[in-house]
Formats: sequence, C-alpha cells, structure tokens
Amino acid sequence: MEADVLLFMGQSNMAGRGDAEKAPEVIPGAAYEYRAVSKPSELVPLKEPLGIEENRLGGVWEPGWKTGSMAAAFVNACYRITGRPIVAVSCSKGGSSIEEWRVEGSYYQDAVNRYEDCVNYLKSQNIGIHSISIVWCQGCTDGDLHTEKEVYKEKTLELFDGFFKLSVERIFLIQIGNQRDEPDLYVPIQEAQAEMAEERENILMISQQFKTFADKGLMKDLFHYKQEAYNLVGEEAGRKAGEYLIK
Repeated sequence: MEADVLLFMGQSNMAGRGDAEKAPEVIPGAAYEYRAVSKPSELVPLKEPLGIEENRLGGVWEPGWKTGSMAAAFVNACYRITGRPIVAVSCSKGGSSIEEWRVEGSYYQDAVNRYEDCVNYLKSQNIGIHSISIVWCQGCTDGDLHTEKEVYKEKTLELFDGFFKLSVERIFLIQIGNQRDEPDLYVPIQEAQAEMAEERENILMISQQFKTFADKGLMKDLFHYKQEAYNLVGEEAGRKAGEYLIK
C-alpha cells in the first residue's frame, strides 16, 4: 500500500461546523484517519466528523465542536483521480488566529507531533508514503481582529516554511469566505492568501468557493457554513488536489 498523507489544518471551517449525517460516505478504501492522540497505533477508516476524538490538552483542544467537515467530500474526489488511499491527520482549532499558529506555539508543536507520529507509524507498518501535503483553511479570526494583510501574510509564510523544513511538500490552500453581514471585512486576508498562491509554487489555491455562499443561503451563522457548502468545497478542493498529486 502507498498513500498520500494530508494534514487538515486551520480553524473552524476546516474543523467543520456542519452536519456529519449530510456528508457523503467515504468510498471504501479511499481514506483512513490517523488519530495521533486517541488511537496512535492504527489507521481508522475515515468518516465524519474528522478529528472528533483528536483533542490534546496543551495543544489543539475543542471537544464536541467538530460536527461535520469538508474532509469526506475531499478525499472521495481526490481518490477518484489518483486511485491512491489517503491518510488524513486532523489538527484544526476553531477561532484560532495566525498568531496562535506561530512556530514557537503549542498549536504548531501539536501539529508537528501529529505529523511526525503519523509518518513514523506508516513507516513502521511498511506503508509507502507517496506525498505529504497540508490542506489549510484559516483566517476568519484575523479578519475579525483586523490583522494587516502583510502581517498575516508574513506570519502564515513563516508557519508554512516551518512545515516545508519538515518534508511537507506543498500547501493546498482553501481561501476563506466572507463574514455574512460584513462582506468586506475579510478581503485583506483573502488578498493575502491569493498573493501567497501566486508567488510560491508550493502553495496551491484549490478553492475560493466559500466567499460565494452567503449569497446562496449556505451560511448557518456569521462565520460558518451548512454541510452542503462544506461538501461543495471539499469536492472542488479534493479534485484539484488530486490533479496536482497525479502529476
């Protein structure tokens, strides 16, 4: 067996605030979750909500908040293109700012530990690693905090570069959407994300759909989305990721 390792990271719209019952069933054999915190000695067939058991005191901790994400739709779409199973690692924290993801901080270190534990486990089981990537969706909190575009960009690139030094090959970037009632509030963060993807070959924008969903009635509150929206973004993002990974 050879697999693509994907770390699903960011804040609440990566963690998922949807309805797991309305997420698609994962294609049998398409994806497994490596639960570095709760079940570090096995792979578990992926199902929603991804990461619901992965809460670490002193690191990423949000028990009960992960209710349904884009992950199932993502892995299905990716697998349909590559034909390779995915090993998914969850490390997302709702409400987290980019400052909280600094390389000296506990969230980053928790993510590194989960990543390294996954890689070491796969090697111990003679499971080949075809590629290692991060799927990243974060920035709404920085929009709320009015983080300056260049500051957000600088700190995000520092985070990404920390992972590139650890043999992560690419960042699959999912652009954040809009705050439902103040649609211009997150524009500087969206612009920073678009610029990073334009300027760096190893940062790949794979979905910009979230910012279209307020007008379509697919937001459940000011910040989060209905499961249909997560499914749509997951399908698009997974397909585009698969197109990169098949090259």
